[in-house]
Amino acid sequence: MSIYLNKDSKVIVQGITGGEGTKHTALMLKAGTQIVGGVNARKAGTTVSHTDASGAALEIPVFGTVAEAIEKTGADVSIAFVPPKFAKDAIVEAIDAEIGLLVVITEGIPVQDSAYAWAYNVEKGKKTRIIGPNCPGIITPGEALVGITPANITGTGPIGLVSKSGTLTYQMMFELRDFGFSTAIGIGGDPVIGTTHIDAIEAFEKDPDTKLIVMIGEIGGDAEERAAEYIKANVTKPVVGYVAGFTAPEGKTMGHAGAIVSGSSGTAQGKKDALEAAGVKVGKTPSETAGLAREILQQAAVTA
Repeated sequence: MSIYLNKDSKVIVQGITGGEGTKHTALMLKAGTQIVGGVNARKAGTTVSHTDASGAALEIPVFGTVAEAIEKTGADVSIAFVPPKFAKDAIVEAIDAEIGLLVVITEGIPVQDSAYAWAYNVEKGKKTRIIGPNCPGIITPGEALVGITPANITGTGPIGLVSKSGTLTYQMMFELRDFGFSTAIGIGGDPVIGTTHIDAIEAFEKDPDTKLIVMIGEIGGDAEERAAEYIKANVTKPVVGYVAGFTAPEGKTMGHAGAIVSGSSGTAQGKKDALEAAGVKVGKTPSETAGLAREILQQAAVTA
């Protein structure tokens, strides 16, 4: 089992003919993803050449619109590799086409554009689940990758991972590679994002093959505090957490656009305290967090 993405997902790539789109289409195919088409209005009617996971040659059709791509291929997932200035239009187009899942990799989208796109999705009934922007995407190891996460870090297993940080997503997957993951999601660190910690945790709680949840947050905002409240009220599975930014100076924006701390609001310690009050074991470093997860899984194996 997995959440949001599996081997049967049919994926299209918005921006398939660009540099990033070309490179990551190849890597996603190598990971076993079913990529059935691309979208570029200027290249509609052409094809792009790739090879699938087995090394067989593929000609992937390029369509003029997301709606046409869905109609011709039955796609239910899209990934957007488009420059920031075109991102809002690309997201709106995917929402209008009612694609089930949209992963937005693009970094540097103006906050007002992200806010507009998210509000538009809500207005249209939230038929599209958006992951991102400014994120590494989603991977269900051994089945499918929609994003830029290296697919060879880990295999399938009982851990569900949701993270604001791309780099820490990769590190956690590597640290716990001996156990493996059901699905790992990088949700992005911008102030306005689609899928939240709570959304992913809710889905992992319902997934029978996810036995433990790892959540990685960072300073700024109150997403982790809200996740702590949700966990306390709704989650029965063990959760371990890590909050990046314990040594960050107050009042400075650090890395991600959302990681700004004012006074005691949004601090790593405040988030750690809130999570621990909800029963989440929180590590002071990524490695310590992985160690906490390992202890819980090993204990579960002993008592099983």
